[in-house]
Amino acid sequence: MPSDLVIVYHRQPYEEVEVDGRTVFRENKSPNGIVPTLKSFFGRFDKGAWVAWKQADDPANPDFDRVVEIDDAYGRYTVSRLPLTADQVSSFYHVTSKEAFWPILHSFKERYNYDPVDWPTFREVNWAFAEAAAAEAAEGAVVWVHDYNLWLVPGYLRTLRPDVKISFFHHTPFPSADMFNVLPWRKEILESLLACDVVGFHIPRYVSNFVSAAQSLLDVEVTARQKVEPEFAAEITALSERSVPTTLTYEGRTIAVQASPVGVDVDYIDAIARREETARRAAEIRADLGQAKMLLSVGRTDYTKGGIDQLLSYERLLESRPDLRGRVRLMHVSVPANRNMTVYENIQSDLEQMAGRINGRFGSFDWQPITLISRAIPFADLVAYYRAADVAWITPLADGMNLVCKEFVASRVDHDGVLVLSEFAGAAVEMGSALLTNPFSNRSMDSAISQALDMAPAERRDRMAALRDVVRRHDIRFWAEHQMQALTGAAGIELSHRPAA
Repeated sequence: MPSDLVIVYHRQPYEEVEVDGRTVFRENKSPNGIVPTLKSFFGRFDKGAWVAWKQADDPANPDFDRVVEIDDAYGRYTVSRLPLTADQVSSFYHVTSKEAFWPILHSFKERYNYDPVDWPTFREVNWAFAEAAAAEAAEGAVVWVHDYNLWLVPGYLRTLRPDVKISFFHHTPFPSADMFNVLPWRKEILESLLACDVVGFHIPRYVSNFVSAAQSLLDVEVTARQKVEPEFAAEITALSERSVPTTLTYEGRTIAVQASPVGVDVDYIDAIARREETARRAAEIRADLGQAKMLLSVGRTDYTKGGIDQLLSYERLLESRPDLRGRVRLMHVSVPANRNMTVYENIQSDLEQMAGRINGRFGSFDWQPITLISRAIPFADLVAYYRAADVAWITPLADGMNLVCKEFVASRVDHDGVLVLSEFAGAAVEMGSALLTNPFSNRSMDSAISQALDMAPAERRDRMAALRDVVRRHDIRFWAEHQMQALTGAAGIELSHRPAA
């Protein structure tokens, strides 16, 4: 049976494990992620399908299950799995997506690497995704494509199935035109995105950047724009916009562009934070600190996350404020983003060397300034660390949104704690009650962390109350409803099914 909603995403919507010699599909370990939210949309439609890739030794093997039927908490839906060889995965994902696209999206032009890109393979993989989506889609279906590694899917799909409604959501930043246009394939990418009915981004700045890039190369007209809603423009930050385009026309077609900040599952996090075992674990962490205050930094080992800059700032803090020695500890969680790429291995090595140097320089027999954790922490344990921390230090150099800062706020059921947040995280435009800082400025970084450690209890609670209100209102369900309005508006349909979970 053809599907009314087809979600196209590089990840499979489950975990595939072997049990007693047979393959079993299990729910993802963390319900607090984008995949469960996307699956919840299937409840809005009569029939749903998901298109993803799976690595295969031999894509021509007739025993490879290209289509599997899933029946889980989100209902029954089909998963079309594209068999990709190891070489295709490396070329399409590790090289083109991560070495060419990723640095440009985050405005790190100096890290851009064009030479190893095999563009025909990227096209080939995107064409395979488009073909699979076209095969699954019913007449007039909604096809929802996700993220930059599938940039070419909308254009191919429009050729294959002009009847379907296509929506694309961009989960990373979208850079300015002069940065985006570094890519040799810029026109092909933009023409593909303009084949959509809806193109979504996290914040108004990314919408404006996309429109600027499109207008720099193509005859794109902005036919409607609106003032940014006050809740997304309360503070003047590095990523602020006062107005934003909402409708474009290109080659006789109308394209809606939309800003929708993704959030977290606040109810899920709140429930974990209120568990007795979470409170007990948080108390153990606090007891281990003694009288010291804890700074907590959580992120991937990626040059966009600013981990090196944080450690340098922390070293300057201990230099300039001897009173803090022995009275503060930095818990720095930096999980390798991709162990197959040299650039991330080098960052991890630099972090370890720098942490060792700071501990050697300032540490004592009974006090270690930095604890560096380079492994994934189970989410329930992470919530305990969020609850125990005095300050969450989240200062990426560039980030599409950043959900760690929202997880921290949602975990603070005690209404205490301070969030130090980079102006260059998409979340900053809605979280103005955080201590916003510029991670490219030593003075701004150092003064923000010092202010956070010295902040009076009343100010901490006032700021946290405002942050918790924002995170609660702009949770994952807010994003889901905003996206569904755009999807159903593009399709011209009304739905009476249950809301997204």
